[in-house]
Order: sequence, then C-alpha cells, then structure tokens
Amino acid sequence: MTSVVETVSNIVQPIVNSFEFELVDVEFVREGKNWFLRIYVDKPEGITLEDCAFVSEKVSETMDAMNPDPIPQAYFLEVSSPGAERPLKKEEDYIEAIGEYIHISLYEAFDSEKIYEGILKQITDETLILSVRIKTRVKEIEFDRKKIAKARLAIQF
Repeated sequence: MTSVVETVSNIVQPIVNSFEFELVDVEFVREGKNWFLRIYVDKPEGITLEDCAFVSEKVSETMDAMNPDPIPQAYFLEVSSPGAERPLKKEEDYIEAIGEYIHISLYEAFDSEKIYEGILKQITDETLILSVRIKTRVKEIEFDRKKIAKARLAIQF
C-alpha cells in the first residue's frame, strides 16, 4: 500500500518540475484533531510567497480533480519554503551541504549523545564525517548513515 506522502509526492513532483522548482519534502501529519499536508518547495534564487501560493493553487486543482480522492479525510494544505534549516533528504542535498554546518539526530546514542551539530566534511554511501566542536577542541566523527534518523542544515551561533 502506498503512503499518503508517496502518493502526494508523485502528484506534486511533475507540477513543481514544470515551473523549475524543487520538491524538498512532503509531510502528512496530525496535530491535535487536524491533519496537515505540508509541501516544501525551493528554487535556486529562493522561493517567494507568490511561488508558494501558485504551487498551492496548482496542487489543490490537481488533487480536487482526482477520483478517487488521494486523501479522503479533511486536511489543511500548506506550501512553504524549507527555510534556513532545510532538511537533508536526497543524496544531492548531502553533497550540496559539504562544508556547511548541519544538525543530525541519531536513532541510537553515539558516545552518549543522539544529537550532533558540526561542519559536514565528507559523505560516502555508508558514512558521514562531521567536524564537531566539543568544548574547546574540534574533533572529526564518522557516523554510519544508516544510524542517522534526520539531518538538516543548521544555524551556527
């Protein structure tokens, strides 16, 4: 059975491609008693509010015309920029983030920690090397990519 996120991604991808936008992420989440379909789009020069409204309109038109409805329950559609702390989902996202400050969350603790932030130094199919500041020294740590739950760009303070 295909998930709502996969179904919506397949519907939205051609729409954003036709306007030379990038589909960054799709989420379908329940918050309280309401469902939210969140679509994150971007483009090289940055996405505008008008771009988001346009994508929202096109996605709504396309999904409303589908029979059967791909999402039978009521939901709120939100289309936005991924923001400064953009998630790293695809391989290209990781490659573009080399040299950038990122945040990773692990499935299980490594050296008693599940969250790390640092400069992404290197990426391979199996590993990710992060340059992390621990108190006054900088240490390069290699992580197994299978153990990374989430990764995103981060703002360094």
